[in-house]
Amino acid sequence: MRENLHRFLRAARGAGVRVSPAESIDAMRAVSRIGFADRGVLRDTFLLTLAKSQDEKRALGECFDLFFSQPEPAQDTTQDDSKPDDAERADSNADSDASSPGGGDQAENLGPLAQMLLSQDRNAISAAIANASGAASLPNIRYFTQRGIFSGRILEAMGIQRLRDDLDNLTATHPALAERLQAALDGLRGTVRDTVSQALLLYGREETENLRNEILRNAPLARIEPRQVEQMRALIRQIARRLRERYSKPRKRQRRGHLDVRRTLRRNAAWGGVPFLTAWKRKHRDRPKIIALCDVSGSVARVSDFFLLLIHSLHEVVDDVRSFAFSGDLIEVSDILEEKSPEAAMAEIMSKVGFGSSDYGNSLADFEKRWMSAITPQTTVIVLGDARSNNLDPRADILRRIAERSKRLVWLNPEGRMTWGFGDSEMPRYATFCSVVRQCATAKQLERAVSDIVATYQ
Repeated sequence: MRENLHRFLRAARGAGVRVSPAESIDAMRAVSRIGFADRGVLRDTFLLTLAKSQDEKRALGECFDLFFSQPEPAQDTTQDDSKPDDAERADSNADSDASSPGGGDQAENLGPLAQMLLSQDRNAISAAIANASGAASLPNIRYFTQRGIFSGRILEAMGIQRLRDDLDNLTATHPALAERLQAALDGLRGTVRDTVSQALLLYGREETENLRNEILRNAPLARIEPRQVEQMRALIRQIARRLRERYSKPRKRQRRGHLDVRRTLRRNAAWGGVPFLTAWKRKHRDRPKIIALCDVSGSVARVSDFFLLLIHSLHEVVDDVRSFAFSGDLIEVSDILEEKSPEAAMAEIMSKVGFGSSDYGNSLADFEKRWMSAITPQTTVIVLGDARSNNLDPRADILRRIAERSKRLVWLNPEGRMTWGFGDSEMPRYATFCSVVRQCATAKQLERAVSDIVATYQ
């Protein structure tokens, strides 16, 4: 029982359910009281002791149903198709076949696996597969490429080599029995494959998701396929959560400052200097601000989608974030992103300014005219765009004034560095006024760039 519970808890963690050691102990104590007899009560017990949200309940319920539903061994139907209509004649033929020299006597010389398959004892076959799975360490499966390896290990643990020898002997001495045994072996292989596939879903889900996320992290954002957009958004949300966990707690701990020894000693002079009352150095911290200017023209619209989603997921780290989007004209989109879902927000933004021809000069002029006063010496301005202004006036003078008013000016370009300065790219001219210029074509590069920006506020 304990081994099965450990495997189930391991599968539950892989399904995304956060299970602490204390919760594992509580679940095991509860199961020791109720037992395994009633499957419905057991399921409810796990949901009550382990799940902490509706999403975790749903994931845990699916994991439970998958874990406790073993694949059924295939049933041999070859005899059913060849049986006569008269049941008594079928029974008499079976009895005579069992007593014939090539039937029952031959079966006695077969190995345990062959006898089990010919007897069609489904409970015995299921138990043998379970024992062989344990011997093959099936819970250690991680990737879909290992399915064939573990299937072979399970069959070897069940005695497949002896079964092959039995098949060779029966083919020469009793072809009909060999045909039955071959059909039963084919069914066994299918059951083992189903068992391995089920184990992969249970124990390999986390590794499979990590592998998929690693591939997505290094994939160019501009070339993400439509079926991968939702996966990429989920990955961006994971990145944002990881950044929040990494940087929000240290900042909260550092707000109080360091111990002021002199003030502490003076305050506790009446107690002989014993520090009953402490005094702390109060450091003045400027409220950090981020202003993001995102090009949402046709060439970089998808990259901007993920960038805006990441920026507005970091409010726990940065106190003040304002976002702007532009193609030919520039508008503020902070309220849209905060009040609506990512899908609805991006749809509205794109309907207003998206997929147009980029005009950096006009967009920078719009920002200077209406929002330049929002920039303070504590502001970090981030520009995401390819700096291609379709041979229009780039208005680099406005960018220079933005750099002079702000703490830092960071430019994230989704194009490769080899293309900067060619064609209508104004990147070399803009880079003159930027504190940081980075290529930002993948989620990994985007995470690293935003992480470095947020780290300066700690």
